[in-house]
Amino acid sequence: MLFSDRGGTDATIVAMLSSAIRRDISFGVLRPDERLKIEALRQRYGGSNHSMRETLRILAAEGMVEATNQRGFRVTSATEDDLQDILLMRIETERLGLKRSLRNGNVAWESRVVAAFHGLHRADVAVQETPNDAVALDWDEASRVLSAALLSACGSRRLIETANKFYNQSRRYLLALLREGQIDFAVREKRHQLLREAILARNDELALSTLEEDIRAALQTT
Repeated sequence: MLFSDRGGTDATIVAMLSSAIRRDISFGVLRPDERLKIEALRQRYGGSNHSMRETLRILAAEGMVEATNQRGFRVTSATEDDLQDILLMRIETERLGLKRSLRNGNVAWESRVVAAFHGLHRADVAVQETPNDAVALDWDEASRVLSAALLSACGSRRLIETANKFYNQSRRYLLALLREGQIDFAVREKRHQLLREAILARNDELALSTLEEDIRAALQTT
């Protein structure tokens, strides 16, 4: 059991449970289409019946789990059609978010973006040198931070929330590629350098096309 309700608010417990289960879905510990039983999840992760149901409701809204006909839950499937649909939504939402950020972003936004690129570069180096689960988690989070930073000046909370939802759904695919050694980090670094330079130069066309290329590369689709 990872988390106990003792000494914590419901919101805090639910946030921790959501993070833990989201992580385990992304890492493939909880497999696609696996049934999620409340009592088994409580024994594994902790929390109360109420907090676990609320956790599953949140993850269902994110698309990480889905309700079944038996009024239970299961991990969302991971078919090729699912991947293509997630890819479509990531490209559409993130291109729109970056386009608006390029128009609205100030020096503070540029600083966040540069810092996120730097953090991801360090994470890329670390995960190649020490490819264990803890380092992979840091790498995964650094990738998410960059995606969030790019959209952070778009001026739309709902757009950011929507983009984040589909980004979270794509994380298990990227982590699977990492585990399988299918990421070309040299090419990834050059692409990120090009994207950073295009953003700082406010070259919208190049920035948007490079972002789309990076999303496709992250999901190994063309």
